[in-house]
Amino acid sequence: MDALIDLLPKLGDATVETLYLVSFSLLFGGIAGLVVGTGLYVTRPGNLYSHPMLYGVLNVIVNIFRPIPFIIFLAAAQPLSRLVIGTGIGANAFIFIISLAATFGISRIVEQNLLTVSPGVIEASRAAGASRLRTLLSIVLPEALGPLILGYTFVFVVIVDMSAVAGFIGGGGLGAFAIQYGFRQFEPVVTWAAVIIIILLVQLIQFFGNWLARKILRR
Repeated sequence: MDALIDLLPKLGDATVETLYLVSFSLLFGGIAGLVVGTGLYVTRPGNLYSHPMLYGVLNVIVNIFRPIPFIIFLAAAQPLSRLVIGTGIGANAFIFIISLAATFGISRIVEQNLLTVSPGVIEASRAAGASRLRTLLSIVLPEALGPLILGYTFVFVVIVDMSAVAGFIGGGGLGAFAIQYGFRQFEPVVTWAAVIIIILLVQLIQFFGNWLARKILRR
């Protein structure tokens, strides 16, 4: 317990760093995943912008990268991070890598949630004279908003896990704190302090995501 008290300032810094990593990774990965997932949805055969060849290319790309375990993806993407960010380690490099990994998972979640929108609603919108773009923006995305919020809430939890894994190889945050000051120093109290903060963070976001999704679904 004395070790934990002495490390409280470092624990606070690690918590802030985790929030920084997760927030920006979710922002960039969430936007990219939304774009790719929407592209998968609209280019499906028979959909708004049906383009089987483009859909096939996007589908193959997502299927190639999505199943790669994150710890392997982390190592494999470091050369690309050096090329784009200028470094393969540090918070910004890991935000880039986590965002890239999250993009492929989020894109599939977005596609699946958009597919839950009733085709009848889309057909009615088109029959009323709405353009394909207007149908997408004013009908499809709003109709799928509740499930999308739940999907992004789940992704937040996954990205927290990714940030902890990144901490194992120098990514910083609560993962690095737990390993460096808890596991390696044989201080289980320190390790569990980091775990408890992660649990509280996840529970808070899960509660907020569930509440927001319920409010939208009851509109």
